[in-house]
Formats: sequence, structure tokens, C-alpha cells
Amino acid sequence: MLTALELAFETKSLRDLCEKEEKARRELGPDVAHKLKHRVADLRAAESVKDLVAGRPRETESANPGCFVIDLANGSLLAFCANHRKVPLLTSGGVDWARISRIKILRIENAHGQQRLRA
Repeated sequence: MLTALELAFETKSLRDLCEKEEKARRELGPDVAHKLKHRVADLRAAESVKDLVAGRPRETESANPGCFVIDLANGSLLAFCANHRKVPLLTSGGVDWARISRIKILRIENAHGQQRLRA
């Protein structure tokens, strides 16, 4: 049985931005809104984070393990983290992204780490 990633959002306004294209166009511009729509659809269709290909998905270098970013457009990134009560880990101690089935979308930021959305 195939299961899709379960998405949660840091805030209601971020959920609205990710789910309402017109709102995203107004706040982020047409290019970023277009990519956001497609990246959220990719997340909803994936079984795990390891299934993601579009948008150059990669684990962040932050002090908070279990976070990922995906490229949108014009230097914007979509940031999310594992959203399990107990995050599945590899024997090396890293996150086992193949077993992550729940994520929380945290923010949209530019490539310099500045948030584009303040919720």
C-alpha cells in the first residue's frame, strides 16, 4: 500500500500561502508562487522525503537536524523538517529520510536565510 507524505504547517498563514495560489502570487510573486504550487504537489505525492527530486532537495546544515530545503524560484527556498514524535534515525545518528512520512513546512525564505513570510 502506497502512502503519501503527511504535511503539517508551522502556521495557518503559511498553510494558506501554500494552498492558495492567488495569495502566494500576491505575497511572493508569480514565479515563486508557481514553483511553490508544484513543490507542494510533489511533497503530497511522495511516499518519503527520499522520493523528492525536483527543486534540488537537500538536508540543511543547521544545528537543528532533520530539516530540509527545496529550491523554489528567484533564490527562494521552502524549508521543512521531519514531524515525527520520534524521528527515525540511521545507525550513524543521521535522520533516516527514507522512513520519514510526516513533515512540517516551516517557512519560505530567500537563499540568505531571511524569511519571506512572517507569520
